Amino acid sequence: MKRSYTILALLIAVRAATAAQTVPAAANRAGFAGLPVSGTLHYDLRYSQTSQFGDGQDGREWSMASGDASYMNTSKRLPFTMQYNGGYGWTWAGPSSPGNTFQSLSLSQAINGRSWNLSASDIVSYTFQNSATGFSGSITPADQTILVVNTRTLDNSASLGFGHRLDRASSLNLGGTAGQMRFIDGNGQDINTWTANAGISRRLDARDSVSSQYAFSRYDYTGGYFLAVGSAHISFSQTNTVQFSLSRQWNPRISVSGSIGPQWTSSSNSAVIPSSTGVSASASFTDVMRLGTASLFYSHGTSGGSGYMIGAETDNAGGNFTRAIGRSLNVGVNGSYMRTSELISNYVTSAKSGGGQVTWQLSRHCSVFASYSAAGQSSSIKNSATILNGVDQSLSFGIGYSPREVHLRK
Repeated sequence: MKRSYTILALLIAVRAATAAQTVPAAANRAGFAGLPVSGTLHYDLRYSQTSQFGDGQDGREWSMASGDASYMNTSKRLPFTMQYNGGYGWTWAGPSSPGNTFQSLSLSQAINGRSWNLSASDIVSYTFQNSATGFSGSITPADQTILVVNTRTLDNSASLGFGHRLDRASSLNLGGTAGQMRFIDGNGQDINTWTANAGISRRLDARDSVSSQYAFSRYDYTGGYFLAVGSAHISFSQTNTVQFSLSRQWNPRISVSGSIGPQWTSSSNSAVIPSSTGVSASASFTDVMRLGTASLFYSHGTSGGSGYMIGAETDNAGGNFTRAIGRSLNVGVNGSYMRTSELISNYVTSAKSGGGQVTWQLSRHCSVFASYSAAGQSSSIKNSATILNGVDQSLSFGIGYSPREVHLRK
């Protein structure tokens, strides 16, 4: 009952803050002159309360306050964006969590020429993972191929890309990334990731386009936490992939795309991961209907192992549906299936996840939501206490505040 009063009090406070924004709104539209930067600044604030039940965090009740802020300049030749999001959570009852804070910062800078563009970006994040709600309590489809609990990670990914328009219908793309994933509590395999890619795309007509791409990926395993290898030593695995893609806009509502090609896998120790040839494939479908927007996706290929396998073959399939009911109500549901099979052993992890969320827009700046999510997983990896084996469910209620954008100008 106390938590119900807490949400009610926060709702009243946010409504008062929304009303107080009426006077400064004109200044926001006009912008603030005399500042050394020009662009658009926006931020959101959220508060949620979550109850979890199931095998992973049964009986846990916790709250989270979070927010994000973004800035984008107005330059067409030198566009720059910056986004930060973070939050703090605290447990009221049930099992505790090793982490209660998450933060993420992304920076992106581009240079646009007449027929070319160059971009650079970096994303760094500190998160604690929760099997039923993805990262840090966000109600989204799980994006990790192996679901875990009570795990903290530090990730960084830097990328560089170059694009050149060869003619009206064709373009060349080059790129590369360098990433690091670290398990702060030593309960997973640290990984360094290196990728490079090159491709050519061509628009055939107003509806169809094709492309071909080559990609190289290397996964360096550091820190000595070889969960599935045992006494065998392996320092890296790598893949070379060639893909051919086709995309088509069937009509203003429906679009489809697909890609397929060979994938060659090798490693530093052929006795552990022998060289092999497989298939890399992906497909997507989107339909913007009167009732809402539906999408489906599927991918298959070799990955680094998500910190719990040394090289893995992964299959990931899922879909989601969103619908706006009137001007103030939005409903969304999602589901996914993930299968991860290690390259060097018979370890297999299969997971299913799904959920739904309802959001009600109380006013221009204030909204409330309710969501439910569930994740079920079975894994033959038995010697890790952080891998979910069973079903974990989560029920959340929350409130959000999103003021209008602030326009800055020199």
